[in-house]
Amino acid sequence: MAEAIATKGNAARDELQIVIFDLAGETYGADIQAVQAIVRMQQITRIPQAPPAVEGVINLRGKVNPVMDLRKRFGLNATEETKDSRIVIVNIGDQDVGLIVDAVAEVTRIPLDSIEPPSDVVSTVETDYISGIAKFEDRMIILLDLDKVLAGTQVDRG
Repeated sequence: MAEAIATKGNAARDELQIVIFDLAGETYGADIQAVQAIVRMQQITRIPQAPPAVEGVINLRGKVNPVMDLRKRFGLNATEETKDSRIVIVNIGDQDVGLIVDAVAEVTRIPLDSIEPPSDVVSTVETDYISGIAKFEDRMIILLDLDKVLAGTQVDRG
């Protein structure tokens, strides 16, 4: 796990820079290299017959981007939008996709040696989007493999 992250982009790295966000009371992280923007919630245009987790599309800087509700994608209870809700725009392959999260907490660096692979006890086909668990300060951060978060939706690239 740590070796795969270290070789992705910069073989000499001994830390990973991540965007930390909250979702249903848990802390998640995504590699900053995939994050294009973090924007406040805005009007989402619904698309008929879209997959359940896809809320619709937004126009961001003249580009139409699909938006996915991560709560729905992960099978969590839906909640009302708050003033802290954000859309994290991530680039997966050649596509930008918005991910609705409860709040964005911070951008930070975590040492690679603080990351452990997910346990086989909690890893299933339905949770293969978890690339690792980071022990950081006084919390645990669930690290996401964004390619796999999008897998199985019609937003994925193929």
